[in-house]
Amino acid sequence: MQHLDLQVIERAMQWANAGETVWLCTVLATFGSSPREPGSMLVARGDGSHVGSLSGGCVEEDFLARLRDGAFTRPVEIIRYGDDDAGGPQVTLPCGGILDVLIERLEPNDSNLLHLEVLHATLLGRRPLIRRVLLEEGRAHFVEGEAQGPRVERDAQSVRVRVGPSLRLIIAGISPVATACADFARTLGFEVIVCDPRAEARAGFDVPGVEVQNVMPALFIASGACHAATGVVALTHDPRIDDLAMIEAVRTPAFYIGVMGSRKTSEQRAERLARSGGLSDEEIDRIRMPIGLALGSKTPAEIAMAVMADILRVQRGRPRDAL
Repeated sequence: MQHLDLQVIERAMQWANAGETVWLCTVLATFGSSPREPGSMLVARGDGSHVGSLSGGCVEEDFLARLRDGAFTRPVEIIRYGDDDAGGPQVTLPCGGILDVLIERLEPNDSNLLHLEVLHATLLGRRPLIRRVLLEEGRAHFVEGEAQGPRVERDAQSVRVRVGPSLRLIIAGISPVATACADFARTLGFEVIVCDPRAEARAGFDVPGVEVQNVMPALFIASGACHAATGVVALTHDPRIDDLAMIEAVRTPAFYIGVMGSRKTSEQRAERLARSGGLSDEEIDRIRMPIGLALGSKTPAEIAMAVMADILRVQRGRPRDAL
């Protein structure tokens, strides 16, 4: 799940703990083009304040206008946008798509507060769960589930939303490529954490919305910061930072581990990690080096784009030969 969804639930908890009723919206299905995928979330309160996104803006505008006018009083309902024959909101999406949205009205009671807390913990990296919303009864609960599988499933009685850790990218060390990569990743919905103990490097880093840690990347990675939706990349060309980060990263469940360098440099690094780092062949095989897709990249921005494209390819389960 995207880091934006974590922000949605954090705001929902803040409002609910303050005694506010909140409306939690989840994209259930898209037909045709759509800016956001199934499982994406938005939370709002009665005055129209909101966090998150369901589309490029037109769905949000209609939903919030109806909410301010007193609509959506039922505990659970599903509405369809973009389909003139559906009998629902007559909003034509610019992308030409159709969107089904689950809307839950959550009063600030103990049951709903606990439900939001469990959802929040799951997004922070606890075990994956399936959130089952009973349509007729108007309530939701969690059941055990695997991380892999369709984000959303539904039948006549219920909606099942697969919930797992939000996407996280840990960048080991600051460099021009790391800066561009952090900016790309933030835009793509990752929670981005940059680790670098060098004061001069941190002083020159300025990417809004990115967390910067004054610590050796290897120590941060070893602290338990990685979960199954985490990518770890080292982009400094400094073995003192890059190699140690890789040694710790292969001991985590991170779905992507990569380090920048030429093919020759990567071969030398593999030998060094085996000899000095004690990594096995299987552990070294987990490290993508050279990192990124082979796009012929030259500039920091081009290299960062190749890195993020490869991370998304792996996260989406797409083999290289399918591109």
